[in-house]
Amino acid sequence: MKAREKDPADDIENDLEKKKLYIKAFYNESWERSRGHPVDSDTVTLLWSVTVSIFALGGVVGTLMVKLIGKFLGRKYTLLVNNGFAISAALLMAFSLQAGAFEMLIVGRFIMGVDGGIALSVLPMYLNEISPKGIRGSVGQVTAIFICIGVFTGQLLGLPELLGKKSTWPYLFGVIVVPAFIQLVSLPFFPESPRYLLLEKHDETGAEKAFRTFLGKENVSQEVAEVKEEARERRNICLVSVLELLRSPFVRWQVLTVIITMACYQLCGLNAIWFYTNSIFEAAGIAPEKIPYVTLSTGGIEILAAIFSGLVIERLGRRPLLIGGFGLMALFFGILTITLTLQDHASWIPYLSIMCILAIIASFCIGPGGIPFILTGELFRQSERPAAFIIAGTVNWLSNFTVGFLFPFIQKSLDTYCFLVFAAICIAGAVYFYFVLPETKNRTHAEIRQDFAKRNKAYPPEEKIDSVLSDKINRSPEPGSSSTLDNYTKNRIV
Repeated sequence: MKAREKDPADDIENDLEKKKLYIKAFYNESWERSRGHPVDSDTVTLLWSVTVSIFALGGVVGTLMVKLIGKFLGRKYTLLVNNGFAISAALLMAFSLQAGAFEMLIVGRFIMGVDGGIALSVLPMYLNEISPKGIRGSVGQVTAIFICIGVFTGQLLGLPELLGKKSTWPYLFGVIVVPAFIQLVSLPFFPESPRYLLLEKHDETGAEKAFRTFLGKENVSQEVAEVKEEARERRNICLVSVLELLRSPFVRWQVLTVIITMACYQLCGLNAIWFYTNSIFEAAGIAPEKIPYVTLSTGGIEILAAIFSGLVIERLGRRPLLIGGFGLMALFFGILTITLTLQDHASWIPYLSIMCILAIIASFCIGPGGIPFILTGELFRQSERPAAFIIAGTVNWLSNFTVGFLFPFIQKSLDTYCFLVFAAICIAGAVYFYFVLPETKNRTHAEIRQDFAKRNKAYPPEEKIDSVLSDKINRSPEPGSSSTLDNYTKNRIV
């Protein structure tokens, strides 16, 4: 519920101008109380911009912390410790109004960003490592589902009857304590990642126990053997640094794919949709006081689309959902541009704009909303995965910051035609994935790497040897050579 760049409180701030005015009024009162004179409008605008953008900067910091913390604490305990950031941020923001200090709100937003940066890197990594390959995509999509539930919860709690009032808006930020507390209470009963235990801690007994708990069966020899094979291949390799991963010719296309996936995830224009939501609803004749309730439909669509994606991802695969999602977003962005341009020409056109908004949200959640985090875990093996998630997370948060910073200028210059920029980005992403991204559904990490190795035109030494030896095994034996081949095969098994 607290793992994306647009946390529940963010959604309320973007959708309801009234909450923005509440916060700006708080800035003015706090400034005048502490400094003895009112704040000018330019400073208020600057403070508001810092409050919004500092969340993404905190996300970058949190992402960069993942490798250092995760190396010593592992996946499970990193997530547990991360709740300390969430609780601290929630308390700072919730009591900022009572304390009369706007600095508490800004610092709380930064700390909340740190929490989000860590969570968005470690949680997908943890889910990827505990999941059998047959349901790896569905389990990974759970992250997107609960993100959507968090957004919907934020919209619901932001209604005027609940926390969307002048006296209670800070407590909307404080609600973050609830999911943090639930995780603190429940996560200790779950095992650590078995792949982390076996490959990084060399704890085979603990890994087997973790596999049994997660898979619900006693015989986990196949899963352990698969991880051991990776351990055999990389027995002399330590955790790869970010620079080493960026320089490695063996994962060049995997790194590029993750960067493009994360950039498209943020730059596809979903956040820009919220800028127009209220005006489109008003143009459709919806009373301003009813708009917060109608906005709940966008959160409901997000949840349903994310659940649908989780149900079909192992049948259709990652590739069709990702390409199709970006393709549909580009299509509906184009239609939305037309309807926004012509919305004053007919009374029914604003309703078509609303349908386009809902379609864009659904298209995003079906594919691009969750798959980028799944792919980051699937395209890299254990020693490379922490660095890969640092790269992915950094691109994610910097792209988020870029959209927040540049969109007002793009919108001012292009007006309703600004969505054509996002349509072009979606089309470029879909074309790239069509030509470059292989299907990863129900495949091992080694099989995925083999597909990329052909494009990289570079094989790691151990994989090149394995490929040559595999060819020798698969050749028909010549007469009299069966004894030698049998001995070779037995040695390979050992």
